[in-house]
Amino acid sequence: MIREYHSWHSPILNREMELLTFGDSGARVIVFPTSCGRFYDWENREMIKALSHHIDQGWIQVFCVDSVDRESWWNLSAHPKDKASRHLTYQKYVVEEVLPFTEKKNDNNFVIALGASMGAYHAMSIALRYPLSFHRTIGMSGPYDFEQMSGPYSVFNWIHDHSDDVVDQCNPSSFIRNAPEEHLAKIRKMDIIFAIGETDPLFESNRILSEVMAEKKIPHAYRVWDGFAHDWPFWHEMVLHYIGGDGTR
Repeated sequence: MIREYHSWHSPILNREMELLTFGDSGARVIVFPTSCGRFYDWENREMIKALSHHIDQGWIQVFCVDSVDRESWWNLSAHPKDKASRHLTYQKYVVEEVLPFTEKKNDNNFVIALGASMGAYHAMSIALRYPLSFHRTIGMSGPYDFEQMSGPYSVFNWIHDHSDDVVDQCNPSSFIRNAPEEHLAKIRKMDIIFAIGETDPLFESNRILSEVMAEKKIPHAYRVWDGFAHDWPFWHEMVLHYIGGDGTR
């Protein structure tokens, strides 16, 4: 398997950003780490090993990006609007710097946003905001509604006291509720898959997202797994079910 390390100073984020690539052809898969995670986490947790057959066959090329969670949602000294603004700047970095980089490495025009736990939030949030940049988004055990997230993720407790237009852009359920029809039409063309364990504390967040998508007539695959299913061994299995589309291996 071809493995490459890359790093550059991001003019958008004004900081050094790192990433790892695996493979050299196939659909381009942008992988987001879990909360405050790093670009090497999926390799260290053997998620790349789980996908090795798909990578070796040339079906996918994986790009594991770094996060700025400690500068956004986990920045305890920042105002909620500033947290959200940093998150949106991070998304701009992915769309305007990472995606062009991946295209130079591989001109396959099918792009997937993928993540687990908070990484699933990142994958879903960016794909919903930039539906013309992504063809499939896959969220495994992710949070998609800020109010419900505030239970398992206490760093989101501010949502009960503050909300604004910038924050709403970052909150998947609110974003869909408020999106204009023109934008919803673009989202409807995307392949949306999210899976959650039935006893996962984030279960209600997934149910809310599915309900809002149904109200807006957005096709999606909402899959409930037995038990907790919020850990790396489960994600090893989940990713094989969904990387090629719902129910594939």
